[in-house]
Amino acid sequence: MQPLPVPCPAHLIPDASGTAAFHKVYRQAMAHQAVFVAIESDGPHWTVKADTLTAGPGHSVDDTVNEAVRAAIIRMVHNREVDADAYTGPIYFMMHSVLSEERARELAAALHAALHGDLEPLKRAVPPTS
Repeated sequence: MQPLPVPCPAHLIPDASGTAAFHKVYRQAMAHQAVFVAIESDGPHWTVKADTLTAGPGHSVDDTVNEAVRAAIIRMVHNREVDADAYTGPIYFMMHSVLSEERARELAAALHAALHGDLEPLKRAVPPTS
């Protein structure tokens, strides 16, 4: 498997449902020194996961990006779009109880872009409050 392109289209976000699939996708991200991002089926809902450790020491995410990602996740928690147990980074990110696979893919792709410095997809997926 090739590393995910940046930006990554939502339909290419891997489904890492199940232990074997998760380990496979995570190991592939480590092998390519890429940011891990995936979705997982959790019964009727979906989970979005991302981890920057897999990208190695050469990958960094600046404070502005981390704050924007954290703020977006908190807005989704307040809007009850994801559960309150969400991880908001700065290294590991997770959002439970996303209602659909399509939305999980959209959020994962936006998070992946943000973790590579492009906040525009995240702003479209989770608009800032006015």
